[in-house]
Amino acid sequence: MTIDTCIQKMTLPEKAALLQGKTNWTTLNIPRLGIPSIFVADGPHGLRKQAGAADHLGLNESVPATCFPTAATMANSWNPELGQELGRALGQEAAANDVHVVLGPGLNMKRSPLCGRNFEYFSEDPYLAGKMAAAYIRGIQENGVGACPKHFAVNSQELRRMSVDAVLDERTLREIYLTGFEIAVKEGNPKTIMTSYNSVNGTYSNENAHLLQDILRKEWGFDGFVMTDWGGNNDHVEGVRAGSALEMPYPGEDSALTLMKAVQEGKIAESVLDERIRELLTVVFDTNEAVVHAAKIYDRHGHHRLAEKCAADSIVLLENDGILPLQPNTPVTVIGDFAEKPRYQGAGSSLVNPNMLTNLRDWLHQTALQLTEYVPGYRRGQTQVDAQLLEQAVEAAKKAQVVLLCIGLDETAESEGADREHMELPEQQLALLDAVCKANENVILVLSGGSPFVLPENSYRAVIHGYLGGQAGAAAMARALVGEVNPSGHLAETWPLSLEDTPTAGNYPSQSFTAEHREGLYIGYRYYETANVPVRYPFGHGLSYTAFSYADLQADGQKVSFTLTNSGQCAGAEVAQVYITCRNGRVFRAKKELKGFQKVFLQPGESRKITIPLDDKAFRYFNTLTNRFEMETANYDISVGSSVRDIRLSATIRVFGTDASVPEEAPACYRTGQIQKVSDEDFAVLLGHEIPDGRFGEELTILDTVSRFTDAKNPLARWIGRSVGRSIEKARAKGDPAPTALYIYNLPIRGLAQMTQGYITRQMAEDVLLWVNGHGFQGFFRFGRDFRRGRKAAKAFKQSLKVKQEQ
Repeated sequence: MTIDTCIQKMTLPEKAALLQGKTNWTTLNIPRLGIPSIFVADGPHGLRKQAGAADHLGLNESVPATCFPTAATMANSWNPELGQELGRALGQEAAANDVHVVLGPGLNMKRSPLCGRNFEYFSEDPYLAGKMAAAYIRGIQENGVGACPKHFAVNSQELRRMSVDAVLDERTLREIYLTGFEIAVKEGNPKTIMTSYNSVNGTYSNENAHLLQDILRKEWGFDGFVMTDWGGNNDHVEGVRAGSALEMPYPGEDSALTLMKAVQEGKIAESVLDERIRELLTVVFDTNEAVVHAAKIYDRHGHHRLAEKCAADSIVLLENDGILPLQPNTPVTVIGDFAEKPRYQGAGSSLVNPNMLTNLRDWLHQTALQLTEYVPGYRRGQTQVDAQLLEQAVEAAKKAQVVLLCIGLDETAESEGADREHMELPEQQLALLDAVCKANENVILVLSGGSPFVLPENSYRAVIHGYLGGQAGAAAMARALVGEVNPSGHLAETWPLSLEDTPTAGNYPSQSFTAEHREGLYIGYRYYETANVPVRYPFGHGLSYTAFSYADLQADGQKVSFTLTNSGQCAGAEVAQVYITCRNGRVFRAKKELKGFQKVFLQPGESRKITIPLDDKAFRYFNTLTNRFEMETANYDISVGSSVRDIRLSATIRVFGTDASVPEEAPACYRTGQIQKVSDEDFAVLLGHEIPDGRFGEELTILDTVSRFTDAKNPLARWIGRSVGRSIEKARAKGDPAPTALYIYNLPIRGLAQMTQGYITRQMAEDVLLWVNGHGFQGFFRFGRDFRRGRKAAKAFKQSLKVKQEQ
């Protein structure tokens, strides 16, 4: 039966029911029409299919799977080919476990180092993020299953993520926050895409026709289906109208009933539902066919070896005075809890149940080093310095020839649902770092964590970073320390000297209803380069045990060519990066923009001519007057180097553009990049309209979150808000990221209708709002009345589906 025939034979209740989940993780099946159900599962860096009881957040235990390095780690590899290999393995595990759609990769821009979910995202640069995401997608979908890039779009903070409104100008939206998705869609051709929780310029992403129709489908040619994030549906009718085909998870019958009523009242045409169903069923039939015939086993050990390969390719050597690699038989003392209990992934819905796991302490025994002693040095989750552990560490350091000091961000610092409050290391680790460096002159820092942090200057001799390397990350790090692996990772994000140096300092995360992106285009290195801000480690930075030289640059508007030579004593890989600067344009731009890169492996003394193409994104900017991308006729510097601040070759070329009219000159702060204190007047000029009022009202609205219950008029609601907040604080003080409590804390009142499987309808959520705002008796009475009405309507709807299926 064709899809069109299926649609013709469907009843309106069936159509409405098909556009929402059947369970937490599956779509509706309609046996009489031969429509199967498909299973979707989390999977940014490893499959997360729940083994037993499913929950909305994906927090219950999942089936064992390969835990690959996180996206933040893999981006440091600058190796899309390896990313595609990882995606291929991930797709194999999905198909083997009867999963039809992998919910990933995530490619939101890293607007601030404080975002609690940065470990799940690739980069602060949209070009690099897009190239890596497209590679993941191609790899996953080689197996016939679908990939689902997320979260579309401008999902830049975790605090109040389900209700915050991202306010930004159209040019910043298109150049920074959408370009990565554009590359992922055009070069990866994903079968699905997931919308973000937040609003974008006043309209929820899932209801945003500008995003879902004008840009995603008409400009980029996306031909898959769009789904919500879990509980991310604000208005189901408007979502379907805008282009969203699947509400997840199963919200109960209220959403379907609301959609049916809208059709019956002429508020939305039934043909719109048909179009969404056509988009959905195309993927349902396609992926179901692939999964049915897929092998149900995979090479577990082979995937573990691949995870190690990925981790090894992503290790970044940040500093080294020559002490690394360590020579055979070197006695080493290991200090730091991370050596025994590795930090290898973040917390939240992406948490993978690894089928194997390595740690550095054990793996050092498999190298030629002599591990003389291990001491933990600190306890995770403990705020105060443990004097006894610190003393043990100092005594061990005094006796040691070389110290491997393992420090970094702990689990509570990086979790879905919460942004970091600062960029400092835990107090225990800071005290340990200072004391150990005073006790020993041969200290090597081995770092863990998925986002930058402030690293105090001290007398350590080398810094090597594995980020969050997955289940085999410790094995890869052990091999890198002894030179079996030559580090070749380069940072996919800038490491600032302090939080105060970041472009969003004092403005992130937003404490109001709106998140004003006043910095505009200037996130990450675009800001640091343009405003000449010193940094600890620049974007693209990464050292090697060998050395590379660049020569013979040739450049034009289509490509950049040069000769790369391994001028050192051992084999290694270099990440050659191409940056472009517009010299005399009329439109303000960042000083440098990444427009190409290539990872090249060379033997000692080997030279190779490298050619990096310049695509349609190399010279473009988004013109808000013509509402399209244009190119300026201007002189452009082509810079090639090992990082954004380590430029080895440069040339200037003339590019002839589209010569369109350009917007009026921007305020001085945007022309110079000095955007840390943008005035209301200048931001309004950038937006092209008045700044929306982001202040919270005296009374809560249906869009306010549980976190705002502390301001409610109802005393019991205030108590609930404070209790949830305290439970988060207590849990995190013990080292527990508290993902469930964080989800509740950030859940808007309207979310009760999406996340209770129909027990609370949208009207009942409105009744809760009455109660919260001090109308206790009225809210309580209406809640009971509407509960009975809701259950009766749901029962009748279920019966109508059952009767039709039995006919």
